[in-house]
Amino acid sequence: MAWGFMTDPEFQTELDWIDQFVREEVEPLEFVLESAANLRQPRFEELVRPLQAEVKRRGLWACHLGPELGGKGFGQVKLALMNELFGRTRFGPTVFGAQAPDTGNSEILAHYGTPEQKERYLQPLLDNKIVSCFSMTEPQGGADPTQFRTKAVADGDDWVIAGEKWFSSNAKHASFYITMAVTDPDAAPHRRMSMFIVPAETAGIEIIHNLGFHGEADPSHAHMRYNDVRIPRQNMLGGQGDAFKVAQTRLSGGRIHHAMRTVAQAQKCFDLMCERALSRTTKGEMLGEKQLVQQMISDSWTQLRQFRLLVLETAWLIDHHNNYLKVRKNISAVKATMPKVLHDVASCALQVHGSLGISTDMPFTDLIINSYHVGLADGPTEVHKVTVARQILRDYTGADEIFPTGYRPHLREKARAKYGALRGEPAPAGR
Repeated sequence: MAWGFMTDPEFQTELDWIDQFVREEVEPLEFVLESAANLRQPRFEELVRPLQAEVKRRGLWACHLGPELGGKGFGQVKLALMNELFGRTRFGPTVFGAQAPDTGNSEILAHYGTPEQKERYLQPLLDNKIVSCFSMTEPQGGADPTQFRTKAVADGDDWVIAGEKWFSSNAKHASFYITMAVTDPDAAPHRRMSMFIVPAETAGIEIIHNLGFHGEADPSHAHMRYNDVRIPRQNMLGGQGDAFKVAQTRLSGGRIHHAMRTVAQAQKCFDLMCERALSRTTKGEMLGEKQLVQQMISDSWTQLRQFRLLVLETAWLIDHHNNYLKVRKNISAVKATMPKVLHDVASCALQVHGSLGISTDMPFTDLIINSYHVGLADGPTEVHKVTVARQILRDYTGADEIFPTGYRPHLREKARAKYGALRGEPAPAGR
């Protein structure tokens, strides 16, 4: 079996172009524009659209999608390598047509939308003419969907949705929401809910409050209420009770993309830390000559490389199996590892920068807070660790006897029985 870690030269050329393009053209947008999701803000058309056009000319637009939807249909390994580069800046995904939650929502629409829905919502979404919102979690049950209370009740040719949602990202900018609601409260827990398209202009949608977190210029995670919001029957995505199945269409691949963007953010911190270590002198020597600083550099580099390899291996396994469920354990391991890597590397970089590092003039405090964000979004770290353990234990069986299979006295007896007679002498005693 062939094995290697080399990117093919043709695609490496594209990666080299992405790296330079992002650093020179995309990264500066953070300092002149507020939000990557607000398409109506001043200068968005002037500054972002030409960069998107350049990406499209290069054939690198929305590469997570198949050719029938205007993408390249790249596998997860190529997508991971791209996200590692444009994920270093918050405008990168938008410039490359790969911004969340629109990427996941577009996959849902591609799989479950009617031709009319694809024309009305999917194509404008793919062109970044509109943005969308994924409205799933609720105030009383963010990590446990079986506690969701928002309900959708059939009424003639319509569904009527009532309830509250929490942390619905991009809600105030979105043209439509993909919303999960209970349609059969008496069904099995994972068959109670269905998924719907809810146009943003529908009567009864109320944004109670927009939440933000440190480092965000545009608070846009909504606590919102559906006040008997009436939508047509055909706005259900998938069948009744299929909400979990529909949701998984968007989550698994997105977790890999988020992980490689996290690699990019941690790598940015690491690069700044190394630069600082070679720029600052204290007590007669460079910071980089101090053993504790050297330890932080060494530990950060090792931690970052280990995580990157885990993500790329998982991406390769997804491409190989073409089945997210077969790689569920690996995806959850990536998700559970991601927050600690970003937190640890950003914290080391902050420490090496001293008082400057803790200020808002450097990005480290933003990224430390973001490490907690990535530890909660798409399922909290604790849930994914449980998934990893359960998936691992499925490949094992318990010992049939009171002593474990590694019990040395029993192993010694078996070894003597197998090899002692061949030597013509008892096996030597030992531990």
